[in-house]
Parts: sequence; C-alpha cells; structure tokens
Amino acid sequence: MKPRFALIWFLFLPAAFAAAQAKTEIGEINHAKFRIDIPENWNHGLVVYCHGYSTDPGTFTQKELPKTLAVFVKAGYALAQSGYSQGGWAVQQAIPETEALRKYFISKYGKPKETYLTGHSMGGFITMAMIEKYPDSYDAGLPFCGPLAASSWFMQHYAFDLRVIFDYYFPSALPSPAKVPADYKMTDDLRKTLRELLDSKPESAAVMRELSNVHNNRDLANGLVFGTYVLKDMQQRAGGNPFDNRFTIYTGTPDDNALNDHVERYTADPGALSYLQRYYTPTGSLRRPMLAIHTTYDPTVAPAIPNMYALLTRETGKADLFVQQYVKHDGHCNISPDETARGFDELRAWKEKGTRPQPGSITDTQPPPSSGGH
Repeated sequence: MKPRFALIWFLFLPAAFAAAQAKTEIGEINHAKFRIDIPENWNHGLVVYCHGYSTDPGTFTQKELPKTLAVFVKAGYALAQSGYSQGGWAVQQAIPETEALRKYFISKYGKPKETYLTGHSMGGFITMAMIEKYPDSYDAGLPFCGPLAASSWFMQHYAFDLRVIFDYYFPSALPSPAKVPADYKMTDDLRKTLRELLDSKPESAAVMRELSNVHNNRDLANGLVFGTYVLKDMQQRAGGNPFDNRFTIYTGTPDDNALNDHVERYTADPGALSYLQRYYTPTGSLRRPMLAIHTTYDPTVAPAIPNMYALLTRETGKADLFVQQYVKHDGHCNISPDETARGFDELRAWKEKGTRPQPGSITDTQPPPSSGGH
C-alpha cells in the first residue's frame, strides 16, 4: 500500500508546489494570449476575468496587476485572463476562448474549489453570457458596467438610432451609420472636430444630449465617434448592416413630426441581424447568482441598459438570482478597488451562505459577514 500512496502524493505534487508560491504565467491558447496569477496564499479558488471592448486583442506582460484586478489575488484567489484572439466586439471568440482558459487552468493547477466569473464593460456582457451558457462551470458572476441586454437592442438604440438622429441635426459630419468605411478610425482630431460642431449648434446639441443621457458635449462627441466605430465593427462581423429603422417612430425631440418625416431610413442587410442575435441574446434563465454593479452616470454604457436584464430575470422566474447595485460616480467603469472588493465579498457571501446582497448603492449597504479566503 505504501508505494500506491507515494504515487498518489507524487501525482499531486506539481499542483501543490504551484500553490505554495506566487506565480504569474503568460501564454497563448489558440491565438488568444492569456495571463494567470496565483498568489502565495492561494485558497484554491479561481476568478476568471473578461476584459472589455478593445480595438486590438489583449496582450500581457509581467507588470503588476491593475489595482482593481489585484483585489481578487489579494483575497487569495487565482486570476485567469484571456486577451481573446480578436479585437472589437469579439464575443464570438471570447466565450469559447475564456472557457478554454478555464479548462487549461484545471489541467495544470487542479480543479478549483470554486470559480467566479467577472468582467468590465463588454467583459461584463460576456460574464452574463457565460453564466447563462456554463452554469456547471462557474459558481457566480460579477459583471461591472456591462450592457446586460440583447446586443441587437442596445446597439440599435444607443448606437445606430442615435447616429440616425445625429445625422438629421448634423448632416455629413460622420459617415453613414449603415455603411461605415473600413478605414474609419477613432482619433482625437475627429473627437475635437465633433465637439466643436456640437458647441456651434447649442440647441441641437442639447437635444442630442437629452436623447443620449450624457451631461456634456465632450462625452457626446466621444460616444458618437466610438459608436460609429462599433457600427463598423458589427458590419464587418455580420457581413452587412444589421439595423433597420424603417418602422421606428422617433420621439423626445422638440419636433418629432419633422424628425420622423425627414430622418434617413435604412433597411437591414439579409442575415446580418442573426449574427448580432447569436452574440448575444440573453435568456435571463439564471442558475447561478449574479451581482451587477454600475455607475450612476456612464456615458458609454447607459445605466438603464442592465434594467432590461432585471426585467428578463423576472419574466423567467429567476429574479432571486440577480441583483443590481450602483456606485455614486460619473464615468464608464469608474468603480474603485474598494468597491470592487466589497462587491466580491457580497457575491461570495451570497454563494457560500445564501446571503443575497441588497440592491441599491453598494456603499450604503451593510458589509456582508466575512466569507473567508482573504
């Protein structure tokens, strides 16, 4: 019997050794770069992180983790990040590549005692999608500042329709929202030009700010430039324009009749919408807890978007597995490391003890009981 026990001990030695010392591993799986951080005090838990929208695939170095991500490692958890093999709205690639990274982690370091999924912005959207698709692989989700709704809906409303109305008030300032040129780029010069144009027509700019739920022309200009880039990205991925506004009735302007009479109308290209629907249309049928955190003012991902997911979970009878909280800050993903740690504590207490977080301001809620692992 002794040789058998010795063999078992030897087989588990590499994982035990890896857990005994801090380690950062950088590598690549199927053209997607990755980084894995394991702390010296590893508690054998894992956090899988999904990054947000970037024009290029993510890459990694040995430099220190950003403070917001270091929160998870300081809590004793290993952290795994995929850079995805493509930039842009790479949901199609990110979901399987992130799952492949999780499986790689298990093959090298052993199966974690628990696995959490988190991400910012588009990464929050991916967190939502993966919690729905892989409930047996992840214990809970923590999306930050994510557009938690059907991509076909929020991109139509917050990118395409806003561009259509913008073109009515500011014709020819930006390329057609239905056919953005392949060489279109987001530049500081373009943002400045657009901001100056908005400043020159204050009444029209005020209408656009109201419709966009943004506070100033700088945020509006930045959002329009970025939104146009996203439209180009979607057209390239979907093989054409996925958006159709022939039947849309626009409201919220000083003269809705004139707007609807004269606004440009577009027909979606056949098959393009189906791509956007596949990547991704949420079901709301959660099997694992998910805590979403957003800022109260976000000029990039409107805080109203995740409200759609709250409604969806109620419609599917899963509202008890979804909670929304907010932080009282302005800006996209302007959530501090302390607030990140607080949210993670609340999510773990929910998963481990069934203590469902209270909705509302995360800074105003009572701290959850210690859930261990720090």
